[in-house]
Amino acid sequence: MSSITSQITAMRNETAFTQAQSERTTGMKNDSNMFLTLMLKQLENQDPTEPTDNTEWLSQLAQYSSLEQMSQMNSGLENCAQYINAMYNDMTLNSEITQTLSMIGKDVTLQIPNEQDPKHPISITGNVTEASFEDGTGKIKVNGQYYSIENVVSIREKA
Repeated sequence: MSSITSQITAMRNETAFTQAQSERTTGMKNDSNMFLTLMLKQLENQDPTEPTDNTEWLSQLAQYSSLEQMSQMNSGLENCAQYINAMYNDMTLNSEITQTLSMIGKDVTLQIPNEQDPKHPISITGNVTEASFEDGTGKIKVNGQYYSIENVVSIREKA
């Protein structure tokens, strides 16, 4: 009986240590550690004359295993989502770079917001002579002035 008690105590201490580590790094309680702690408490406080049925323990261990697998799968999905988001951001940036560079040498029409009359934007037409990427956005040089590619409303081959 004392060896079982010492094993339970060792398991509880390890679980408590792991839980404390988890709380320190994530700021949240780890559900699987809480489950193990509760299961150990139940084992420790059970009536020795009427011990818990083995099938119940197996059921609880299966639930614990399922919880661990779901937690690992969730972590894997989060990593996958972050990777896909990073790929999307790279593809968007590459697309904007390609789009901006493809305008060099072409005639464009731009609609620039008019501060005096917001309902009537200023229309500018000219040839794109240069491209740059200031502030993380594509800019084109038309008639000696830089404009954001967001203002482009049409692109034509040079006449």
